[in-house]
Parts: sequence; structure tokens; C-alpha cells
Amino acid sequence: MKLRAYITGCAGPVLTEEEKSLFRELPPCGLILFDRNCQDPNQIRDLVAMFREAVGDETVLILIDQEGGRVQRLKPVPESVLWQHLAGAGSWRQWPTGRSYGELYHNDAAKGLEATRLVYQLLSSELLALGINVNCVPVLDIPVEGSHDIIGDRAYGTDIATVVTLGKVAAQAHLSQGVLPVIKHVPGHGRADADSHHELPVLDTDLDSLKTVDFMPFKLLNDLPLAMTAHVLIPSLDKDQPVSTSKGIMKDIVRDWIGYDGLVMSDDLYMEALSGSMAVRAKAVLDAGCDVGLYCKGILEQVRQTGEMSPVLAGDALRRFQASVDLLGQAEEFDRDKADYYVKLLNGTR
Repeated sequence: MKLRAYITGCAGPVLTEEEKSLFRELPPCGLILFDRNCQDPNQIRDLVAMFREAVGDETVLILIDQEGGRVQRLKPVPESVLWQHLAGAGSWRQWPTGRSYGELYHNDAAKGLEATRLVYQLLSSELLALGINVNCVPVLDIPVEGSHDIIGDRAYGTDIATVVTLGKVAAQAHLSQGVLPVIKHVPGHGRADADSHHELPVLDTDLDSLKTVDFMPFKLLNDLPLAMTAHVLIPSLDKDQPVSTSKGIMKDIVRDWIGYDGLVMSDDLYMEALSGSMAVRAKAVLDAGCDVGLYCKGILEQVRQTGEMSPVLAGDALRRFQASVDLLGQAEEFDRDKADYYVKLLNGTR
């Protein structure tokens, strides 16, 4: 296998000749899709096929952030531009927020569990139909009072039991449809005081509190195949390096205390929580113990920097990658009508 230890974005809805050439030269192990890459179902399927052909390997991962609520790359078409949909542009559902599952679960546990399972089965089945085999869900972060709202309603709740219970159901629902889930943001982003897209958040909390609350959902769901790191500074563990570039935290907390042996990808290298060139950032996360670097922006020269700094997958990283790919299987049947009912219920439109 020649795939390299990085996942990348691309610039637009089709691959340029320069991108194809670069992906042949430095083949990423995955492609992550954003709004700029998604116009309609046929275009997305063509883009995925184009990427697989350029890389020359069918085992590549095709990722998206389709959480629901504020974070979903495939969006409904606003009524003001509905004519575009009628002309053939893509239109997708508005998916519920993470919080809405938790609220239903607290009101009626059985209904909350059923809704979580069915809605995520519907969501992931629609992703798979586009050629997307990884969704960056579930969010296992636990917000605390006074924290930045970057997590907010993306979380299933503010207690461990709710987050773990619904996170597990969400992950299993994805796997039942042949789509890999990604637990995020390990070892916990809920207590962050800032948005890591713009600055480095600090979790200025004692280690016992972090282990008791923040880290626990990841420990309890440590058998899931893929994880994404948190770009946060935890001074009680490392005063200088954020989690994604901290050898100590990656080994002592993520691998040892949490016990996670799945494939770990960094959060986006482009985020302003990190510093240095993309090459410097890519090297730092891989040296720290991430299996794969994630670069989302799609700027060609930065893709090259990331790819050149990322070695061919080997050793534990290759083992973990292959174990993830091996989980991709046939989709199971589920009640689509009932799933659609729950989408409307959770969105407050029924």
C-alpha cells in the first residue's frame, strides 16, 4: 500500500489536473468534503470516483462533517434559491442538533434511543449513496457552564451517561450502514474557553476533574475505529503543546489511560490553534503520535507541504487504517419512514 498518512481537502467540485497529478505523486489516505465541494449527488459521486482514480486505491476514506444543526456540509436549499434545486442542484435534509437527541432521550429514553438509531441510519445511508464512507460523528465532548459555545448544542448532553449512551448508538447506526464514525474531539473539547478555528483554547482544569468528566466518554467508547484530536492546551498535562502535538498527552492519556488503539487523525491542521507552516504542523502531529494528519483547506501548495511531510502508512498506523477499512460492509435494512418521522420530530417540524 502506497497511501500516505494524511487526509486532505480539495479546492472545488471537481479535481483540477494539478490536484490529480499531486494525488498520484503523494496519494492521501483520505479526502474530506466541504460545502465548496458539494453541488449535487451526481457531481459528488463523480468527484469521489475522480479522487479514487487519481490515488489509485479503492480503500481510501471519503470523509464529511455531517453532524446536523450548525455543522453539516450538505445543506437544504433555501427557498430563495429553490429554482436552483429544480434545475438540478443538490438539496439535502436539515439534520437535528446533537442536543435534540439528548432532550428526547431525557423525556422518553426508549423513544430517544430509537430516534438516535434511525435518524443516524438514514443520514449515513444517504452519505454512502454518494460514495462517502466516513462521517465525523459522534461528538463526545461535554460542555460545562461558562465554556465557549463552539461545542454547545453539538453535544448530546452535559452528563457522561447521556453522551456515552447516545454516542454509542450513533456510532453503531453508522456502522450498520457501512459508514465509519469518528469520535471527537479526543480527549475532550467541551471545557474549552475559545474556538480552536481562531485561537488555542486552554483547559485550565485539574487532571482529576478531566479524567472524571471530559476524558471519560472516550475511555468508555475506546473500541470505536476512528478518532479526531482536540486542538486544546491542557496545562496540567503539557504547558507548551496542545493535545494534537503533545507526545506526552497522546501516549499517556489517549493511548494509555483512555486505552484507544484506533486510528487517530488530527483536527484540521489549518486551524489557528496551531502555528507554523503546514509542513511543520503535519510533522508535529505525526511526531506526537497521531496516525494521520488532516488538512482541510485545499490550497494546492499546502496540500503538497502536508503530503511531502507525511510518510507512507506503515506499522501501527497502517494496522489501524486497515482495521477501519475492514469494518466497511453491507448496509442493513431499517424503517426509513419512521426515521423520517423522527427527523421532523427532532427538528420541531412535526
